[in-house]
Amino acid sequence: MIQTQNNFKTAPGHQVLAAAGKQTLRPGGRTATEKLFAWADFQPGSTVLELAASFGYSAIALAQRYGVRVVGIEKNPDSVVRACANIKAAGLRDRVEIVEGDIFHLENLTENFDYVLAEAILTMQSAPGKTKILKGIGARLKPNGLFLSHELLVRGANTVAVRRDLAASIRVNANPLSAEEWIVACQQAGLTVQQHQTGSMNLLDPLSIIREEGLSTLLTVGWNMLTKPILRQRILSMRQVFDLYDSDLGYIVLCAQKALES
Repeated sequence: MIQTQNNFKTAPGHQVLAAAGKQTLRPGGRTATEKLFAWADFQPGSTVLELAASFGYSAIALAQRYGVRVVGIEKNPDSVVRACANIKAAGLRDRVEIVEGDIFHLENLTENFDYVLAEAILTMQSAPGKTKILKGIGARLKPNGLFLSHELLVRGANTVAVRRDLAASIRVNANPLSAEEWIVACQQAGLTVQQHQTGSMNLLDPLSIIREEGLSTLLTVGWNMLTKPILRQRILSMRQVFDLYDSDLGYIVLCAQKALES
């Protein structure tokens, strides 16, 4: 988490939003994630690998809701410590584990999984980075296993300007793809997209925040923006870019299957 006002100037956009009180940080919100989970049709006892598991909240929620066993991989050691404490408090140490590791080196994991879940992870990687991570995902999936992805979408003729202004605003070298490009990237990693859906990104839309997270979250975000000028500046800057490229930015969720090994 962000500790001082000065950090707000350079922190990645998702950290700024989280510090302001925003709970849902995925481009399509909870609605898109629920669509992804409906496609997955998780079965009790199945295994899930979650990339960039952070404090373990989503891993815990998956285990509680679906009865699955979840292994999360997280690079930040402090986040791993906090995640382990959260898992212990939830009484789920037998079904949820967060390990310290790098999503670029999934070969260090020895287990294969029924599902791999990655939300808002690949967008922030370069083209070679996307390729490496997707190949690692394919290697960690069991035959017929499913890759569940929720990412930022770019469309239209302004892709260069969109990527440039988005990266400047969120302080991360964001590289969203078109729907066709996301599908091809999966195919090149041996993952066949079975289903996908695209839609508008409403990450900072007040009505969407109320609908998905409640009025209390909107009020919390508003108060933090009012009382923390640097934070306010960063969030308004992001909102300006989102509004400017409203027709060019969106989200994509997709479910891709690993082929049976011959």
